[in-house]
Amino acid sequence: MDLHDLSRMLLGAAETHGWEMKAFHRAPDLELHLFHRSPRKPARRIYLSAGIHGDEPAGPLAIADLLQRDDWPPDAELWICPCLNPTGFQNRTRQNAQGIDLNRDYRSAKAPEVRAHLALLNRLPQFDLTVCLHEDWESRGFYLYELNPDCQPTLAEAVVSAVSQVCPIDPSAIIDGRAAETGIIRPNLDPASRQDWPEAFYLIQQKTRLSYTLEAPSDFELPVRVTALTTAVHAMLGAFVRR
Repeated sequence: MDLHDLSRMLLGAAETHGWEMKAFHRAPDLELHLFHRSPRKPARRIYLSAGIHGDEPAGPLAIADLLQRDDWPPDAELWICPCLNPTGFQNRTRQNAQGIDLNRDYRSAKAPEVRAHLALLNRLPQFDLTVCLHEDWESRGFYLYELNPDCQPTLAEAVVSAVSQVCPIDPSAIIDGRAAETGIIRPNLDPASRQDWPEAFYLIQQKTRLSYTLEAPSDFELPVRVTALTTAVHAMLGAFVRR
């Protein structure tokens, strides 16, 4: 899909359903958007992002699908960054146009996209839940990362159960070099030991105490990957509201 087609789809769906839309960074061939919606009495603050790796199109397309469905928890205040790497999306590359992997740049922030994103996040309130949508070219099925340092009630099993109805779950005991069980990775987080922070590291350190990264399997057809991610988000938000 062309970047302009994606932008029209995202912006059109957000406008149709009354989202506040803001471009928080503009440059030639580069525009980053934040979508925001708040009910009259917000009880939960939820953040979603997608498209930080340009060769993972299922995330932005899943966001577009979720916006079109407009089925969100009624008491949730929502912030969405639908495509954090538009030049990578256009070029079908993991990195941005300058060859920077944006999802390894959240500690030193060299890329203008990440600098603008961090400036935006620093102006926003704390979130009760953050969700980052991704794909993995090496996975055998859907899986997720859970960052939950305070041991809050987990949402992971509910997500995996729902996604298993539409997409296989990666059964591997080791995924991406980390121990996994039924598609769930709960890594021991030590951000100080890494220089190349992903977005999720920054979020768990600065903006939330509960963060999930969802990984669709890139070897599967695109509609399956999109459905896996939309199903995961819907199940996660539903479980989050019920807990």
